[in-house]
Amino acid sequence: MWRRTAPAIAVAVAALWAGDAAAYSVYVSNEKGNSITVIDSETLTVIKTVPVGRRPRGITISPDGKSLYIAASDEDGVEVIDTATMTVARTLQSGPDPELFILHPTGNPLYIANEDDAQVTVVDVDKNQILAQVPVGVEPEGMGISPDGGMLVNTSETTNMAHFIDTASFQVVDSVLVDSRPRFAEFNKDGSKLWVSAEVGGTVTVIDPKTRAILKRITFAIPGVTPEAIQPVGVRVTRDGKTAFAALGPANRVAVIDGNSFEVTKYLLVGQRVWQLAFTPDEKYLFATNGNSNDVSVIDVAAMKVIKTIPVGEAPWGVVVAPK
Repeated sequence: MWRRTAPAIAVAVAALWAGDAAAYSVYVSNEKGNSITVIDSETLTVIKTVPVGRRPRGITISPDGKSLYIAASDEDGVEVIDTATMTVARTLQSGPDPELFILHPTGNPLYIANEDDAQVTVVDVDKNQILAQVPVGVEPEGMGISPDGGMLVNTSETTNMAHFIDTASFQVVDSVLVDSRPRFAEFNKDGSKLWVSAEVGGTVTVIDPKTRAILKRITFAIPGVTPEAIQPVGVRVTRDGKTAFAALGPANRVAVIDGNSFEVTKYLLVGQRVWQLAFTPDEKYLFATNGNSNDVSVIDVAAMKVIKTIPVGEAPWGVVVAPK
């Protein structure tokens, strides 16, 4: 009777584990490079870099991972890239100067901040049709949406507010004054908290989305770094809500924040002028784009440390990871 030897068993087990390993594509928008860099999350190496429209900033991906959306700000359009071929399949109407955007949890519509026009444009991505244009504050940028898709939040950089927009009526139902120059909005996965970063104010404001009450205004202090250099931008929260991460711009740090006490527990040194953040779906890694050093820092979430720096294109800005 045939029997497996120990080496054969070891090979089989290794193959099984290899098959279970999760590898994702990480997409980085290079604002000055007019390109998208693709990183393999398993090998942490660049697979390819492809050209796109001028000044790509905001970036997101469809729930099925087939369509990559790029805000080509100087083209006044949103380019849709087929991830199978990494070519531009079509361009969506976007309103002027699209910067950041967010998809409805179902994958349609797309909500776009038009920085130069003080409005949010709502686009049906299947029909390439503008459904609404919602007036908001001056210089809208940050875009967040509740897990159930019912409430959209836009931050206006000059008005210093977070605007709550009902996605059924396309009406602003409330506005909350935050800190100077809010840049990003992120909901907890259970919808219980909203995190808004303020670049010039140097803070992150945590809001109760139901009552609109401010729960906490988080400040940061880094030894050897001037307060003016601490400029929060991108924010991400773990699925369980226990930990939040905030990119602190020219402070060259990502802050680690306790999701319950709102206390800063650690600062992670990354590249120069860290902008945006994105988890892999399994939350093994957090990728941080560093606009002035032209690279991406890879953070091991369990170990809470930077494990690698990956050179990408010129002035990396946004980042998104393909879904499972």
